[in-house]
Amino acid sequence: MDLSLAASPSSFDLLLLNSHKFSLFQSNPDFSLKSKTPPTKSLFWRQNRPFRARALNDDGFVLEDVPHLTDFLPHLPSYPNPLHHSHAYAIVKQTFVGPEDAVAQNIVVHKDSPRGVHLRRAGPREKVYFMPEEVRACIVTCGGLCPGINTVIREIVCGLNYMYGVDDVLGILGGYRGFYSKNTINLTPKVVNDIHKRGGTFLCTSRGGHDTNKIVDNIQDRRINQVYIIGGDGTQRGAALIYKEVEKRGLQVAVAGIPKTIDNDIAVIDKSFGFDTAVEEAQRAINAAHVEVESVENGVGIVKLMGRYSGFIAMFATLASRDVDCCLIPESPFYLEGPGGLFEFIEQRIKENGHMVIVIAEGAGQEYVAQAMQAADERDASGNRLLLDVGLWLTQKVKDHFTKVKKMEINMKYIDPTYMIRAIPSNASDNIYCSLLAQSAVHGAMAGYTGFTVGPVNSRHAYIPIARVTEAPNTVKVTDRMWARLLASTNQPSFLNSNEMLPM
Repeated sequence: MDLSLAASPSSFDLLLLNSHKFSLFQSNPDFSLKSKTPPTKSLFWRQNRPFRARALNDDGFVLEDVPHLTDFLPHLPSYPNPLHHSHAYAIVKQTFVGPEDAVAQNIVVHKDSPRGVHLRRAGPREKVYFMPEEVRACIVTCGGLCPGINTVIREIVCGLNYMYGVDDVLGILGGYRGFYSKNTINLTPKVVNDIHKRGGTFLCTSRGGHDTNKIVDNIQDRRINQVYIIGGDGTQRGAALIYKEVEKRGLQVAVAGIPKTIDNDIAVIDKSFGFDTAVEEAQRAINAAHVEVESVENGVGIVKLMGRYSGFIAMFATLASRDVDCCLIPESPFYLEGPGGLFEFIEQRIKENGHMVIVIAEGAGQEYVAQAMQAADERDASGNRLLLDVGLWLTQKVKDHFTKVKKMEINMKYIDPTYMIRAIPSNASDNIYCSLLAQSAVHGAMAGYTGFTVGPVNSRHAYIPIARVTEAPNTVKVTDRMWARLLASTNQPSFLNSNEMLPM
C-alpha cells in the first residue's frame, strides 16, 4: 500500500467533508445529476462523517458525486465533444454517457431494500470543457512499481491524441517531487508506442516528496490544465489536496487519479491493475517450490508473496495453484505450537504426502517477527511500515522445531519472488484493463470532472470521489465465502480454535 502523503487528520477530515457530494434522483426524467437546486437538504451521516444529501424521493437512491470544474468556475464555457466526428465511434449506437447514468455500488440487494449508493458512470460526455488545442496535460507516477503502469501512461497519451486531438502532454519525472525538482519529457504516441512491453515506469517514480503549494505553483507556471496521477492511496490523498488547492486558486485544472496498488488493497473498485499479472506470475514461484519439495524427502517449501496489509495475492495465487497446502495472510492470525497450530499441520501433511508448500503474505505474522528480533517500528518515505522478512523467520522456526524438537530431518526451500513480480510487464488481461482506466480518466477530465479517481465497480467503470478510495484499505474478509473456499481447497486449519495464541 502506497502512502506517499500523510495528511493530518484535521485537514483530511475537512477534505472528506468538502469533496463528497450526495444527491438523490428525482422521478422527473428531465432531472440531471448536475442539478444544483434540490428542493430539500438534510444532513446525511455515513461512517460517522457528515455529508449533505438531497432528498428528492423516497426510494433510497444516493448518488455519491465527484467535483466538476463548474462548481467553482460557474461561467466556464462548454464545447461539442470531438468524438462527434470520430470514425472510431461512428458505429457506436450510444456514443455518450447520459447525465443520469450511474453505477450501483452494491448489486446484491433484498427485495424491499433501498436502492443504495451509486457512482457516476465513466465515459465520454456530449460536452467537453476544454478546447483540444488549449490542453496541456501532464502525467506523474508515484509509489512502488506495479505491472501495467506503462500501459496506463501510453493509453492516456494515445487517448488524448487519437480521441480528442490533444498533442501537448508532459511526463513528470520522478514522482511528486518531479514537479519542482526534475525535468519533464514531451510525450507523444510515437514516444510511448512500445513502452507497454516494458516493466516498471517509463517516467520513473519515488515515494514521498509531496508539497502541495510547490506542485500547484509548477502547474500554474507550466500552464498545465489536466493532471493525471497514477499511484496508491497515499498518492491519491496527494491528488485530493492538489485538487483542493486548484479549487482554492480558481484554476481551470482537472485532476484525475488512476489508482495503483499491486496488493489490490484499494477500496470500492473491483480490483487494481497489475493484480491479475501478479497472481499469474506468482504461480511460477509456487510451481518451483512444489517441484523442489516434491523431489526431496520431507520437503517444506515457503513462498513469500506481496501483501503488506491485504492478503489478496496470496489468497488468489493459492486458489489458482492447487499445489499449496497452507496460506497465511495478515487478516487471519496464526500460531505455531499446540493443537491446531501450524507445526502440527506441517507434520500431518509431511506424513500424508511427504512434502508441503506454504504461501505467506509479507505482512502476515509481523508482530511475532518484531518480537523475536526486538525491532523498532520504522517507516519509509511514503509512511509505510518497514516489514521484516517473515519468510526467513518462518523458515528458521520450522527448521528449528523439526530438527531440534521433533528430531526429524526436513528439507527447507524458501522462495521470495517479490521484486520479480513487481517488475514484469502486464499480461493481456491487465493491458486491456489499463486501457479502459486510462480512457475513462481522459473522458472524465475532458468533460470537466476533477478531484476524482476511476475504476470498475461491479464491472462498470465509474468516477469515484478520491476520499472514498482512501478512507480505508480493502482487505480480505475472512468471514466471506472466498476465504472459506480457500480453506476448503487447502484443508488447512483456520487457526481459530485456540483461545490464546501460544508464544513464539
